[in-house]
Amino acid sequence: MKTSPTLIVGLTLVSAILTVIWGEPFLRLLRYLRIGKRIRAEGPARHQAKTGTPTMGGWLMVLPVTILSLFLYATQVAGLTFLGKEILLPLGVMLSHAILGAVDDWMGVRHGKGMRARTKFIFQLLLAGLATWALQTIYAAPPMYLPGVTLPVPLGWVYVPLSIFIIVATSNAVNITDGLDGLAALTTATAFAAYGGIALAAGEDLVARFCFLVVGSILGFLWFNAHPAQMFMGDTGSLALGATLGVIALMTGEWLVLPLIALIPVIEVLSVIIQVGYFKLTGGRRIFRMAPLHHHFELGGWSEIQVVLRFWIVNLLGALLGVLIALA
Repeated sequence: MKTSPTLIVGLTLVSAILTVIWGEPFLRLLRYLRIGKRIRAEGPARHQAKTGTPTMGGWLMVLPVTILSLFLYATQVAGLTFLGKEILLPLGVMLSHAILGAVDDWMGVRHGKGMRARTKFIFQLLLAGLATWALQTIYAAPPMYLPGVTLPVPLGWVYVPLSIFIIVATSNAVNITDGLDGLAALTTATAFAAYGGIALAAGEDLVARFCFLVVGSILGFLWFNAHPAQMFMGDTGSLALGATLGVIALMTGEWLVLPLIALIPVIEVLSVIIQVGYFKLTGGRRIFRMAPLHHHFELGGWSEIQVVLRFWIVNLLGALLGVLIALA
């Protein structure tokens, strides 16, 4: 079944509306269970007012995507299949990372401290390794496309560590970006829409449809996450969205443009690496007022809304450039 603009819009709308509809009862459930975010003391002082805001809101996106994906995968209308087996890989990655993030969020809420960074990293490596195996053996993803080259470039054994790195790095980059109301949601929605367009142009219609299901769920989540946020996605959402985005990039073979399509998450994680490295090398000096980078601009006088919108504009321009290069 060829994907029409009408189908893309329809999938996005259905996913967004379903997410918004069940958002209110889910929000009440989070409040009832007292799953509230603990704000770290070393962050900007004005963020302390957000203490107690419900977290683990990532399930608000993950569950509608899961339900709709499995329903459409199992449903045929007039002999036409809306989603195929291709969606099982990114869906599995999304669910597994959502569970990992939820455990981390739950530990943070109940014990004041989340999962140990090393433990979480090991689980991320294991999940990324499993996803890489599936990419090669089940999905047979193209290794890499170069701009203007129609045939994929073989990578040999290098593909395995590279794929694992992309999935883990993208997952952590989105996680670091999730520090302001709506920032991670806006940037990831843009990135998934960009890869949805790339997949459509390449004839990978089923991957494109999954991408726009995710876009719709993120837009529905933004209804509750826009400033001032009623809920946070937490690691439940950020790890899931980031890892899934990395897998989608690998499924299309157009992962070289991922740093442009996810420009802000990449800049955010680089700002942390630079800050920590410079701090250690100079014995306590800093380049930024605070890392990640969004806090640097907050402390420089920008309002939270200004940071989010300006960062989103930068990410949107990067995504457009990434799509342009991928389709060249």
